[in-house]
Amino acid sequence: MAQRDFYEVLGVTRTATQEEIKISYRKLAMQYHPDRNPGDAEAEERFKEAAQAYDVLGDADKRARYDRFGHAGMGGNAGGGQDFHNFTNINDIFSAFGDIFGGQGGGIFEQFFGGGGGRGQRRTGMGEPGADLRVRMPLTLEEIATGVDKTIKLRHWKTCTTCTGSGAKAGSTPITCSQCNGTGELRQVSRSMFGQFVNISACANCGGSGQVIKDKCTDCDGEGRVDGETTVKVTIPAGVRTGNYLSVTGKGHAGRRGGSAGDAVVVIEEQEHDVFERHEDDVVMDLTVDFPKAALGGEVEVPTLEGASSLKIDAGTQPGTILRMRNKGIPHLNSSGRGDQLVRFSVHVPTSLNSKEKATLKELAESDHFKPGTSKGAKDFFQRVKEVFS
Repeated sequence: MAQRDFYEVLGVTRTATQEEIKISYRKLAMQYHPDRNPGDAEAEERFKEAAQAYDVLGDADKRARYDRFGHAGMGGNAGGGQDFHNFTNINDIFSAFGDIFGGQGGGIFEQFFGGGGGRGQRRTGMGEPGADLRVRMPLTLEEIATGVDKTIKLRHWKTCTTCTGSGAKAGSTPITCSQCNGTGELRQVSRSMFGQFVNISACANCGGSGQVIKDKCTDCDGEGRVDGETTVKVTIPAGVRTGNYLSVTGKGHAGRRGGSAGDAVVVIEEQEHDVFERHEDDVVMDLTVDFPKAALGGEVEVPTLEGASSLKIDAGTQPGTILRMRNKGIPHLNSSGRGDQLVRFSVHVPTSLNSKEKATLKELAESDHFKPGTSKGAKDFFQRVKEVFS
């Protein structure tokens, strides 16, 4: 079955603001939340569909790619960006989108359904999720044209192998926090003329986990992670451009004390080329030919991203003429075909001639074919030739 348009899913127009998209998603999430529709498979599917649509339209970069390529531009790492979240259950969606429902403070989901929707709720036990690691990937235009495999070295927090990430010394286990009695929270009651108020805050002693490590691992000092390096291989598809990115799952910073690892986010940076200038998926280059070749026409050798190629030019080719070489540009991202190469011509005018060459040119200048105005576009060039060598 064809996938529905994401704007249609969220019930907004293509010109909708990010805030309008956010509000629409919140309404749909509330409407189709499984706790409000127990046992309703269709409602759960609509809930997941809305979450997937917001994953794209709620992100400016992904939205721009979707507007340009549609669903084809969003499939896997070939899109030059992050994959869709592979949601396996409703809690995964809460974790991924909880920020817009109130963040760490416990937002709309918690108020209405008693569950935690914010990223602050992703923490399990003593673990804290690791941060994503952003890595720049410079690429030449040739690499972009063909796609390339790259090996990169990541400097990041890695799971401590001595304690396997727990932070505790071998043979020891965490103990219940004496400050909060294992609740992870501290409650402070205050009274005023308006009544009694209870302020709840995370326990500073255990960081809100309810447990503390008495005997810390000496290699990581109880953190469960150490500084280190990892080498990973990434496959860059053809057709990417500056700003495209892909995620390497689980290769970011390791979480603290057994928390899940972040992702390595590889951001593409296109390097400036000595010959070619990129315009979308077309490439433009300047080629200078000598005066006889421009006048007589014939075959010229042209550099392309795939090596030298032959191009036929007409007799009387003028400076500024642009010829198009089909399918010699950059491959289209996530679709078949590729851009073209545009060759912009200039004509080399000699600055030093011997007497014989000058005489020949002066003789040619008297011909009707060499007189200014004989053919459209010829005046400027041949007038300049005459002025230089007269």
